[in-house]
Amino acid sequence: MYGEFSLYGVFVPTLLALMTLAYLLNSVLRAGLIRWGAYRHIWHPPLFNLAMYILLLGGLFSLMRWMQS
Repeated sequence: MYGEFSLYGVFVPTLLALMTLAYLLNSVLRAGLIRWGAYRHIWHPPLFNLAMYILLLGGLFSLMRWMQS
């Protein structure tokens, strides 16, 4: 995987882009879970949100490595 990519001449770290995408996906997923009422069954919502974000980030990172090989 490349360390960075050029966005109109500004080098942006790939990890920053993946973290931003994971945050956006996490926000959409969290809104869906709130709408469905799933947070009533979750003991510690902030810890669950952090774990969900880390899983999404790891999944995106693995997907990116799989696409490049």
